[in-house]
Amino acid sequence: MSANTAPMLRILIRALLLALLLEAAQSGSAGVCRPGFTEDLYTAVIPERVLPGRPLITVKYVDCGRGAHVRFECSQPGDFGISVDGVVFALQPLHKSHSWTSPLLIRAQDEDTQQQWQTLIRLLPVRDHSTTDRDVLRGNLPEIVFPSHENDMSLKRTKRDWVIPPINVPENSRGPFPMELVRIRSDNDEKVSLRYSVTGPGADQPPTGVFSIDPISGLLTVLKPLDREHLPSFNLRAHAVDMNGNQVENPIDVMINVIDMNDNRPEFIQQIWNGSVPEGSKPGTSVMTVTAVDKDDPGTLNGQLRYKIVSQNPNIPSPNMFTINNRTGSIITVAAGLDREKVPQYTLIIQATDMEGNPMYGLSNTGTAIITITDVNDNPPEFTSETFFGTVPENQVNVIVANLTVTDKDQPNTGAWKTIYKITAGDPMGHFSVPTDPVSNEGLVTVVKSVDYEINRSFVLMVVALNEVPLDKGIRLPRQSTATVSIRVTDVNESPYFQPNPKVLRLQEGMQAESEITVFTAQDPDRFEQQSLRYSTLSDPANWLRIDPISGRITTIAVLDRESPFVQDNIYTATFLAIDSGIPPASSTGTLQILLLDINDNAPEVFPAEAKMCEKPENNGINITALDADMDPNTGPFSFELPLQPSDVRKNWTITRLSGEYAQLSLKIDFLESGIYRIPIIITDSGDMPLSNTSYLRVKVCQCDHNGDCTDQERIMSVGLGTGAIIALLLCIITLLILVLLFVMWMKRRDKERQVKQLLIDPEEDIRDSILKYDEEGGGEEDQDYDLSQLQQPDIETDGLKAIGIRRMDERPLHPEPHYPVRSTAPHPGDIGDFISEGLRAADNDPSAPPYDSLLVFDYEGNGSTAGSLSSINSSSSDGDQDYDYLHDWGPRFTKLADMYSGTDE
Repeated sequence: MSANTAPMLRILIRALLLALLLEAAQSGSAGVCRPGFTEDLYTAVIPERVLPGRPLITVKYVDCGRGAHVRFECSQPGDFGISVDGVVFALQPLHKSHSWTSPLLIRAQDEDTQQQWQTLIRLLPVRDHSTTDRDVLRGNLPEIVFPSHENDMSLKRTKRDWVIPPINVPENSRGPFPMELVRIRSDNDEKVSLRYSVTGPGADQPPTGVFSIDPISGLLTVLKPLDREHLPSFNLRAHAVDMNGNQVENPIDVMINVIDMNDNRPEFIQQIWNGSVPEGSKPGTSVMTVTAVDKDDPGTLNGQLRYKIVSQNPNIPSPNMFTINNRTGSIITVAAGLDREKVPQYTLIIQATDMEGNPMYGLSNTGTAIITITDVNDNPPEFTSETFFGTVPENQVNVIVANLTVTDKDQPNTGAWKTIYKITAGDPMGHFSVPTDPVSNEGLVTVVKSVDYEINRSFVLMVVALNEVPLDKGIRLPRQSTATVSIRVTDVNESPYFQPNPKVLRLQEGMQAESEITVFTAQDPDRFEQQSLRYSTLSDPANWLRIDPISGRITTIAVLDRESPFVQDNIYTATFLAIDSGIPPASSTGTLQILLLDINDNAPEVFPAEAKMCEKPENNGINITALDADMDPNTGPFSFELPLQPSDVRKNWTITRLSGEYAQLSLKIDFLESGIYRIPIIITDSGDMPLSNTSYLRVKVCQCDHNGDCTDQERIMSVGLGTGAIIALLLCIITLLILVLLFVMWMKRRDKERQVKQLLIDPEEDIRDSILKYDEEGGGEEDQDYDLSQLQQPDIETDGLKAIGIRRMDERPLHPEPHYPVRSTAPHPGDIGDFISEGLRAADNDPSAPPYDSLLVFDYEGNGSTAGSLSSINSSSSDGDQDYDYLHDWGPRFTKLADMYSGTDE
């Protein structure tokens, strides 16, 4: 930017800011709000007949947001009134015969500053419908003149526009239509011919066809009745043009207000209203509020509603138990005596009337208000009887003894109806409680702590009944509702009991049999019954004790031993049963615990019982100790020594005492052969009367490696076998011999059975020895036992088959089986021969009989075959010299074989 342009830019910015400030100052001065009426003169059209309360016009007062309290006054207070909203209405009927020569003066006064403002209302009566156009031209009809450049005192100028007073038209007019409203005229109609028109809603905009204007005379008429509830006002614009359509005057706004008529009844926003009030409520208690609406103008008397109660049902205890605020519809109580138990609900008929409740001119409608009287605790529970009775067996709990019933007039299943029962006397130990049945509201006298017939044979309880919620403060009772509950306790046969239980005795072990140790008896709580008790043993694990069934005296039947496995922690436990003679009998169990005191009755034993040591003397020490089943002081310290006999013990071994509990056994010689040695050791305890015992230590002497561990390279044999081992070994040998003997006998029997079953035909004479099997179809004989497995399957155990792995795979031919003959029942030799011949013939011709046709069977001729070789059958040096024709006689299975060896070229 150059140096010359910078000053010019600053000058322009200053000028622009100055212009903006001037414009803001001018607009601010023009927009100052001044309180007062919006018009200096209003025009109101008065219908032919005006009823009291009929609104005529509304004057508008501008407060400018000060919130001042303004009071309106009228110059004719006898005929007209004005509301706080500026609505001017008639106070008495007005007719067209009235004439108003002077306008109506309306004054507004600020009650705080006493400042006043005023405006005028020009009252124009509606002319007779028979008035002619001449009358209109004479000026009998109100005129609206286009404003000229000169000021008109009847108009007020605001923001460069002329404000024309509105035209008031009553709704629901009966006509006749069209009905003339006003004449619109221009002062220029004397100079040029003009044409008038109106635009806006009701004219050329929806709803169309409501207003019309005569283009020549400017007469504005309404064409049909108007409905304020549908459209309360119409804003039309009047135009004046010449014959060429050129605008002569600026358009002016014509406001047409539809004056409200009382043509709508009040309507309750709901037909039935529900409310409630507590019973016993004081006068002035709010109950509910009903509301009605009126479609008429709420700023006029047509929409001003008033409420009243038309009827009350029922009319007790007073016909006027409630009242209603005639303006707000709030219902309150006006009389005392609301009692739900007598009247639980009231029904009120409420009437709403407009015209501020004037029954002569106003319209009315009714609604229903249902008032429910809610319950309060004004009735205490009362027992249905002064005394209740019950019976309870002793020693039982959670038993219902008696049912207490009450009556309560309050509403069921509420806190004012539900009852709480309390025991006030007669049960100092708390044996009973009285819970409430939630359904029936009864009190259930229940035993919560068992009662004893021998202590209390009866109870007399005092019970009081209260409600869950306290009684209403205004209720005074002469006394609380109480009842007496008499309860009788019945006796039952109770179980006897041992005292003390368990019973503990301190006895020294070793007590001999038939020693009396105690008397363990039970007590029978049934003191009023002459019953006897009998005792028996219930549990005696070691079978040491016996109890006298009558006296309960306990004696021993065996020696008591503390070291018995049935003794736990030096205590032996036995249980006994006591049974009374009642009907039915009752029993109980008593426990006897005997604490056994130790005596020195167990000799010590060496521990460990086995040990290892090396052959060499440098690793030959064995540490040993002793085990004693007794308790201190009948145990250690112990003394250890070797016996004198046998002599080789002391010669080879020595024992050294390390402490009161431990000693060390070691070799005295330089070398001891490997083996197992039993070393006797004499161990003596330190009891009051010391006990000694010779205990044997089994020592395994072995060869050791450089670490001193046995190598176990050779099996160490025991120096000798015990008697038990020898007996066991002999039994095993005898059992084995018996099994071998039985097996040999079974094999001999089997061979004998095979020898008995001989073939009827020598195999050498008939190579088809297996064919004899078929005569079993005729019954057979018991000595015929043929093994056909060789024909069906070769012996796979033979060496040849093992070598080459051959296995027969025969296939059964698919041919129908022949019919074998059935043996005749007549015993005739000729018949038997024929039967055999027919059976052989059928077997020869049976292709399904084994052996089956298989090349693998005949191809193999290895060693060991039980069937033999085919070459051995009458073989010679030359196969051609052999005659094989006889093979044809053997059946179809050998025909192929005969053809092969017949010597023919084929």
